Amino acid sequence: MTATAVVAAEAGREARRTAFILAASQAIIGSAAPIAVSMGGLAGQYLLAADKSLATAPITGFNLGVALGALPAAAIIRRLGQRDGFMTGTVVTALGGLIATLALFQASFWLFAFGLLVIGVGGAFVQQFRFAAADNAPQEFKARAISFVLAGGIVTAILGPQIVIFTRELLAPVMFAGAFASILVLAAVGAIILSFLRIPAKASGKIEVADSDARPLSEIVTRPRFIAALFCAVGSYALMSFVMTGAPLAMVGCGLSTDEATLGISWHVMAMFAPSFFTGSLIYRFGAERIVATGLVLLIGCAVVALSGLALWQFWTALILLGLGWNFSFIGATSMVAASYRPSEKGKVQGFHDFVLFGSVAFASLMSGAVYNAWGWEMLNWMIFPVTMLCFVALGALKVTGWRQSA
Repeated sequence: MTATAVVAAEAGREARRTAFILAASQAIIGSAAPIAVSMGGLAGQYLLAADKSLATAPITGFNLGVALGALPAAAIIRRLGQRDGFMTGTVVTALGGLIATLALFQASFWLFAFGLLVIGVGGAFVQQFRFAAADNAPQEFKARAISFVLAGGIVTAILGPQIVIFTRELLAPVMFAGAFASILVLAAVGAIILSFLRIPAKASGKIEVADSDARPLSEIVTRPRFIAALFCAVGSYALMSFVMTGAPLAMVGCGLSTDEATLGISWHVMAMFAPSFFTGSLIYRFGAERIVATGLVLLIGCAVVALSGLALWQFWTALILLGLGWNFSFIGATSMVAASYRPSEKGKVQGFHDFVLFGSVAFASLMSGAVYNAWGWEMLNWMIFPVTMLCFVALGALKVTGWRQSA
C-alpha cells in the first residue's frame, strides 16, 4: 500500500469516528427537539387561559431560537473549534431546559416560550453537526457522513417521546415540568460524548483556512444551484414543521389521547432519521436532485393520507410519510449546499443557510397554530401541494438549464 493510500485510509477511519461521535451526540442532545415539539403546543394550551391560537408560539420560539442561533453558533464554533463550540451549545440547551421548567412552575406562558427559544439556540449548534461531519470527510464520504450523523435521530425518535411519557407528570401537580427538566440531563450526557472529538485544529476552525480563494457571500448564495438547494431545504423543512406542529393538537382535538399524540410524533421522528443509514448512498448513486424529488413525492403522499380521514392510523401514517419526505428532501438539499462552498467559505455559508432555513421554519410553526385554529387540520395538509410544486419548479430549472456548478 502506498503512502498516499495509507493516508487516505486513515482519513477515512477518522472521518467515520468523527461521524459516529457526532451521531451519538445528535441522538442524545437532539432529543431536546422532540420534547419541545411534542409538548410545546400542549404545554402552551395548558398555560393559556383564553386565546388558544397562540398555543404553538412556544414551538415557534424554539424554531426562532434555531434561526437566531445559526450565525452566532457558526461564529463560536469557528472561534473555539468544533469540539469546544459544540460543548458550548450543550450549556445553552441546558439553560433553556431550566428556564422552561421554572416557567411551568410559575405558570408563565411567555417565559416558557423564551425557554424554548433558548433551547432552540442550543439546537442551532446541533444543526452544525451534519456540516462538521461533511467538512471532515473525504469527498466520496461527505453525503454518507451527513446521513450517518442524522441517523442518530433514530435514538432521538425513541428517547425523546419516551422521556415525555415517563416524566411529564414527574413533578406533578405541575404538568410537563419533568419533561423539560430532563433536558438538563440530556445536555450533560451530550457534553461528555462530545469531549471525545479529536478533530484536527485546521479542520475545527482554530487555525484559519487561507481566505485567498474565498468568494463574497453574495456571490455564493446567488448561484442557481445554491438557490435551488436552499429553496428545497426551506420548503421541505418548513412543511414538515408546519404539519408536525399542528398534528398533536389535531390528534387530541379529535379525541385521541396525549400518549397517542406523543407516540405519533415518535413514529414521525423515527421516519425522519431511519432512512439516513442509506440516504447518503442513494445520493452518491443517483444524485442529490433525484433524492430531493423523491422526498417531495413522499410529502405529497403525506397530504393525501392526512386528507383521507381522521383515524389514528391515518394520523400516524401521514406523520411517517412526512418524516420520510423530510429525510430525502432535506439530506439531498443539504448535500447540494455542502458542494456549493469551499473550505474557506464554510462558516459564513452554513450560518447564512441555517439562518434563512430556521427563520422560515419558525414562521411556519407560528402559522401552524393560527391556521389550525382558523381552518383545521385539513388546511395544514392542503398547503403541502403548492409548496412542493414550487420546489419541483426549482429542481426543474436546474435540470433544463444544466446548472450543476459546485465549489
